[in-house]
Amino acid sequence: MARYTEAVCRLCRREGTKLYLKSDRCYSDKCSISKRQYAPGQHGQGQQRKKVSEYGLQLREKQKARRIYGILERQFHNYFVEAERQKGITGENLLSLLERRLDNVIYRLGFASSRAEARQLVRHGHIKVKGRKVNIPSYLVRVGDEISVKDTSKSSPKFKENAEAAAHKTPPAWLEAVVENFTGRVVALPQREDIDVAIQEHLIVELYSR
Repeated sequence: MARYTEAVCRLCRREGTKLYLKSDRCYSDKCSISKRQYAPGQHGQGQQRKKVSEYGLQLREKQKARRIYGILERQFHNYFVEAERQKGITGENLLSLLERRLDNVIYRLGFASSRAEARQLVRHGHIKVKGRKVNIPSYLVRVGDEISVKDTSKSSPKFKENAEAAAHKTPPAWLEAVVENFTGRVVALPQREDIDVAIQEHLIVELYSR
């Protein structure tokens, strides 16, 4: 599947906000959006003076969500269709589905410093769900699922580095983590108040309802 391979800082600048795609760098003075608060490209600075239409706002919100979770257009649309089928509020259902992706769960548990790194760890076979290796980043976890790092991977310097950083962070309420053992468990489905991404999901629903 095709993936965005250019500088991810350009995506943050395009959306005009931090998407936290480069882990610790996003919290430092090196973050590019702190230095250049305008869209990339030749006409980036000029775009700030343009009035954004209602459609433009809705589109930007959808693009922001896609880029935060690292999902391509068709896959994102499929998540929206599934969210519409479920009971409840469509926008909240959509965010809940995105949060339940295995790559996002690995990131939330602190086993990876970013969703992109988490996606790579899953693809390379370092992650197990209920004792079985799962190498599909889009795998949707369920309540009661236990997520762990493969025994032979626990001694990796990268995992140890991430575990040290995660010791100072608190996972969302719907997850339990034992970082020193590289294990976690899904204790509930994610609710809107548990999801800290700055997305106005109602704009995405309005976009797809056109």
